[in-house]
Amino acid sequence: MAIATLLPATTAFIQRAPRMLIGAEWVEAADGQTMPLRNPATGEQLCVVPRATVDDVDRAVLAARQAFDDSPWSRTRPRERQNLLWKLADLMQRDAELLAQLECLNNGKSAAVAQVMDVQLAIDFLRYMAGWATKIEGSSVEVSVPLMPDQQFHSFIRREAVGVVGAIVAWNFPLLLACWKLGPALATGCTVVLKPADETPLTALKLAELVQEAGYPDGVFNVVTGTGITAGAALTHNPRVDKLTFTGSTAVGKEIGKIAMDSMTRVTLELGGKSPTIVMADADLGSAAAGAASAIFFNQGQVCCAGSRLYVQRKHFDKVVADIAGIANAMKLGSGLDASVDMGPLISARQQERVWRYIEMGRESGATIACGGEQFGPGYFVKPTVIVNVDQQHSLVQEEIFGPVLVAIPFDDEADALRMANDSPYGLGASIWSNDLAAVHRMIPRIKSGSVWVNCHSALDPALPFGGYKMSGVGREMGYAAIEHYTELKSVLIKL
Repeated sequence: MAIATLLPATTAFIQRAPRMLIGAEWVEAADGQTMPLRNPATGEQLCVVPRATVDDVDRAVLAARQAFDDSPWSRTRPRERQNLLWKLADLMQRDAELLAQLECLNNGKSAAVAQVMDVQLAIDFLRYMAGWATKIEGSSVEVSVPLMPDQQFHSFIRREAVGVVGAIVAWNFPLLLACWKLGPALATGCTVVLKPADETPLTALKLAELVQEAGYPDGVFNVVTGTGITAGAALTHNPRVDKLTFTGSTAVGKEIGKIAMDSMTRVTLELGGKSPTIVMADADLGSAAAGAASAIFFNQGQVCCAGSRLYVQRKHFDKVVADIAGIANAMKLGSGLDASVDMGPLISARQQERVWRYIEMGRESGATIACGGEQFGPGYFVKPTVIVNVDQQHSLVQEEIFGPVLVAIPFDDEADALRMANDSPYGLGASIWSNDLAAVHRMIPRIKSGSVWVNCHSALDPALPFGGYKMSGVGREMGYAAIEHYTELKSVLIKL
């Protein structure tokens, strides 16, 4: 096993005293409480971080509020915001290996993959958003104002930063999701309080160090670590927060949305998914099988838009399932520090148990386990699993499992595939595998999801908005759509 050697900076970061960033200060929790973080590959304690109190969150929001209202940040020009984001991206590039190792140790994913994907995608996204800082614009409007026919007016529309952003992110892509929130917030001139997931705060804390090093004013970016039930709830309820942005489960997102509506806090919710992968009869079956396997097994299946439902035209169903099972059976599981490993552990013992319960549910209902269906330790491992002979209405098909579990169902024709693909409470992503462009273009507008990929899956780009239909959320990440979600429109009418 070729385990990568940890950088001295990685070891030093893990061993440092537990702190979080509030305003200009690195502080412990107000009551001194901490919470342990575990290495998913071993189950052993990795380090401890502060367990923020309600008072800690309030202080962080106040620091963000003051930075937005009163600090030099409130007067920064677009070029300055652009250059600061570029500087932050450059610092992340410098420390890419360190960030990847922290992500691996804290999350379980491959360090090698994290460096070329998670970290690099985050860097690319910040650089993309830096460009938008100088391109935020309003417009002038020729108005009529019929109640004042004898007057002359000058009228225009401004786009202004929404204010203090409370950002709560999930544990599956901790750094990338944090940057999805941070990029448009800083490009538009907002300030941020970030609450990383309970399990995975390490890269958020390192990101905060880099924000300071880049030269951002105190209070522009704050990080509070702790539990969702305390720190996350306090951030959600804080009246000084102008916008909430959340990535995580649909159940939690719905609660945050309800709370936000009570105070009319602006909100973006990127939630769960149960994305269909549709393999048509004319597809390149080898590519489709490899793509479908990657769609579900990448990041241990812990991807909101993972292709967790596979629909294959009936005459090719057995072959495609057998090919995917062959890929799954050949995958090597182990520590993400081993570059030869194909799949790491799940995030926690709790998630391992959740995924295992779904597999057992399938067995008990008479479904067939085509491959996998096993768990093991130490660490939180579940073998890549493919399940067939499952009814469309079964929980395995309708509910998000968030693990390396694929359910496969045959279909007869295009209408049949579309009906089953849309028969879900979710609508985050979908992929079509076909070389018949006429059929593809017929299907795309009929699929109810925020992203549709053709002959690929989960292919993201900073310029393309990402988000979902139905229970998969409200609003969009990335692209110019993100800028719109971090700004307010103001109409101005001047009587001359």
